[in-house]
Amino acid sequence: MEILRDADLLPFNTFHIAAKTKALARFSNVEELRKLLHAPELQGLPRMVLGGGSNILLTRDWPGVVLLNEITGIEALEETGREVLVRAGAGVVWHEFVMHCVGQGWGGLENLSLIPGRVGAAPMQNIGAYGVEIKDCFDHLEALRISDGEVVRFNNADCRFGYRESFFKREGKGQYIILSVAFRLSKDRVVDTHYGSIKAELEKRGISSPTIRDVSDAVIAIRRSKLPDPLVLGNAGSFFKNPVVPQALADRIKADHPDLSAYPAGEGQVKLAAGWLIEKAGWKGFRDGDRGVHKDQALVLVNYGHASGAAIHDLSTQILESVKEKFGVELEREVNVV
Repeated sequence: MEILRDADLLPFNTFHIAAKTKALARFSNVEELRKLLHAPELQGLPRMVLGGGSNILLTRDWPGVVLLNEITGIEALEETGREVLVRAGAGVVWHEFVMHCVGQGWGGLENLSLIPGRVGAAPMQNIGAYGVEIKDCFDHLEALRISDGEVVRFNNADCRFGYRESFFKREGKGQYIILSVAFRLSKDRVVDTHYGSIKAELEKRGISSPTIRDVSDAVIAIRRSKLPDPLVLGNAGSFFKNPVVPQALADRIKADHPDLSAYPAGEGQVKLAAGWLIEKAGWKGFRDGDRGVHKDQALVLVNYGHASGAAIHDLSTQILESVKEKFGVELEREVNVV
């Protein structure tokens, strides 16, 4: 069990923010994790668990310990002629897990191809894209309860999934460390292609009866065409959530902007595209030094080189205020700010 002191966190966050942590340690199984939680030299220090560091903005050095979740492994727990229950370690790269499932012909996650991060972060965020969220095929997860070291199983209802939300971001925040996640996937999946850009990409490819692989390939092509690669340009994907507003407010905005990107959200509510709001407020392609807004996707804030986390956070605040002033809509950050 190696504990590094004054460790550099730049390699462990996709925003490529230069920050330090007082201590850093890795664990690849529950026994190693328990040892770290009881290590005398780490007692009293605040803890932060990282997987891929793809949904975090570091605005300062971390005064405690960072625990890197490196639990791997993919295993089919149950299998019938129609479906499979597959479990992955929390440290498995999400896209690699999706590609494994697609390769086996297991459907349900193909619309979530190429999302950065690790499997353990997926239920925390209830990640979603192109009309699908992980709650749609999530079965259960196992997490270590920090207070007593017990491994607890959470089913779908226990996780209290919401839009980019879960029990682990609210009531359970800081109380559990996710170890593995299991999904119930279909062998005779009817693919979900209702999202406009997927339809267009499939039509461009001349595909009228798409397979799971076809949908995955289309999603990968779409994401690569408009989203920056974190390995090349520092970013954390979508920085803001799509806001849900009353129908009356959406109608007022649409009266002035007929091209408003909006979707029914039930109960008199409408979900607006945050990227559209930010672009219309004039931020798309904005750059100030090494901080900026991506030229192709206004939802993505980027680090062009040596921007500080504090500078990027300040830019996000300016965007929040600008959108509120122009449209009367309050955006919310999706990225976890530390």
